[in-house]
Parts: sequence; structure tokens; C-alpha cells
Amino acid sequence: MKVPVQTLDNKKSGEIELDDSIFGLKPRGDLLHRIVNWQLAKRRAGTHKTKGVSEISGTTKKPFKQKGTGRARQGSLRSPQNRGGARIFGPVVRDHGFDLPKKVRRLALRHALSSKAADGKLIVLDKVEAKAPKTKDLAGRLQALGVTSAVIVSGEIVDTAFGLAARNLPRIDVLPQQGINVYDILRHETLVLSRDAVEHLEARLK
Repeated sequence: MKVPVQTLDNKKSGEIELDDSIFGLKPRGDLLHRIVNWQLAKRRAGTHKTKGVSEISGTTKKPFKQKGTGRARQGSLRSPQNRGGARIFGPVVRDHGFDLPKKVRRLALRHALSSKAADGKLIVLDKVEAKAPKTKDLAGRLQALGVTSAVIVSGEIVDTAFGLAARNLPRIDVLPQQGINVYDILRHETLVLSRDAVEHLEARLK
């Protein structure tokens, strides 16, 4: 599959051949759903916590005698039915992450890239660089490219001036080529790749 390569000034800069085994697959929704769940579960803090009976401070004395009062028997004021008592089976601090095979993760990334290519929402730039960290200037250039919501994947490291210019733009994220992931690709309307990023992805995912 051949796609045009553009500059940040919306000028043509040749063409690039994209590998069909990476950018030409028929997207699988079930696979993308699995990887997004995996990513979101992995980043959950899991710091929610409630106190059990053993963690509630208070007396261990029996509230009243077992028989003769006409009331339901009680063994502790720290029981969950009492005000200020424990919570049964409440949340505890834990890790919500789960394992997903590396082959599945790699395949899901290929399907995410293919989905953007199939929708015509893939733009390849010659270079992702800026001469000066000017947000207004970069916003005008992206608008000329027709980009309003995008994840921009640069080279091995993000150009400092470009990163500074883009960080205050809403719905625009800039990532180094190692940071590309399925969730960020899917939650933005457009995927913008540098020529270096395309070469890196093809070498990584073949």
C-alpha cells in the first residue's frame, strides 16, 4: 500500500510503501477490545480500601447479654449492621492488571494501525520537528493538515521544540516511537506517523 508523505507545511514530500501485513489487515474489534481493557486495567491505581471487623477500633465487649432482653443477639459493636461498623467483602488494595500474551499485544497494535489506514485517518509526515516552541504556529499547521484530534508519533525521541509547542493543544498527544499504543491510537481521530516511526514499526512488528 502506497501513501503520500507530507511535510508539516502540508506539502508533498514523496511516497512511502506501507507493509500490508501491518497496515493492511481487516481490523478485529474483539482483539482491540481485549487490548484496551488490558491497558485500562493495568493503569488502575487499585488503592480503594474499606475496613474489616479486625481493623475497626472499639471495644470487644459483648453489647448486652445473650438472652432475656427481647433483642437480637449481638456479639460486637464493630459488626457491619451497626453504625460505624465494618464493611463485609469491601474493596481492598490490589492490582487490577492481568497478563496478555506478547503475540496478542503485537497483533492488536497491527490491527489498530490497519484500522486507521482503512478509515483514511493515517497521515505520514517527513519529519516531526519545529523550529521554535510556538503553540499558535503549530496549531495553524495542524489545522491546514486537517488535524484536530490526533496522536503524533515522532522518532526515537520527541523533538523538544515540537513537544513544547504541542503540549498545550487539546486533543493532541505526542509520543516517541516506543510509546505508541492501541488505546491512544483508537481514542484519537487521526494517527500521524513520522517516516522514522513507520520504519521502526515495520521493523518491530514484522
